Formats: sequence, structure tokens, C-alpha cells
Amino acid sequence: MKALLQRVSEAQVKIGEQVTGKIGPGLVVFLGIHAEDEEQDLKWLAKKIVQLRIFSDAAGLMNHSVADINGDLLLVSQFTLQANTRKGNRPSYIQAARPEKARPLYEKMILELEQLLEKKISTGTFGSDMKVALVNDGPVTLILDSRNEAC
Repeated sequence: MKALLQRVSEAQVKIGEQVTGKIGPGLVVFLGIHAEDEEQDLKWLAKKIVQLRIFSDAAGLMNHSVADINGDLLLVSQFTLQANTRKGNRPSYIQAARPEKARPLYEKMILELEQLLEKKISTGTFGSDMKVALVNDGPVTLILDSRNEAC
């Protein structure tokens, strides 16, 4: 399971003209689910997302997590994070989980993040064509991969 995290001052996701998720300061998390991912990948990744100390303290040092600052979180499914670009110029998405596996894991991730943060999070809509607008704060952008738990 891969997650691309961006620390933001604000963000929103739209489907057509409808805003389905909108946040203030916090994290936008793009989530790509691998065909072999299981619930243990989800639990490790959710905990890591919530506990990463990437928000500034009073001294300007990155010592606070999104939970510490009571920040918002916007979760967006993005199968393209599982792209294989080794050969040719057309990415292969064969490693991405099929929707029948990915959707339940995505929905469990929503619940897990809400439980860890002790509040509702904003989301996109699984499988939809979405437009995401964000103001990257820092900029701070990180990639997490549950297959490499040392990251």
C-alpha cells in the first residue's frame, strides 16, 4: 500500500462541480492499493500517517503530527501510485488491486484514520474522476510504502 502525503494549508476534491471533500490545515493523502495488500498494510500505514511528525512547533521544527495539531485529513484513492514504469512509456497498472479488493480496503482506511484521529475525515469518491486542488505547505511531500516499513 502506497501513500503520497502532502502537508497542506487547504485542499478540496470535486467530482464534476460538486465538492465532496474540503479541509483546512492538515494532510492530503493519495492512497494506492497493491494487489497483495492486506489489512496489516492498512493498519501500519494509517498509524504512520497519523503519527508522522511533519508539522512545525513553536520553534519552527517538525515536531508535531497531524493528530497533535488536530489537523484535517483528505483521503483520495489513486490506483496510479501502483504504476510500473520500468519498460516503455506507458505505465502498467497490473500491480494495482482490482476494485473489488481495493474498495473495501479504502473504506477500512477511512474508518481506521477516523478512529486514530478521533474525528471524521474528508474523502474523494472511490473510482471517480476527481479534481483535487491543494495548497502544499512547505512544501512537504512524502511517500510511504507498507512494503518498505523502514521508510
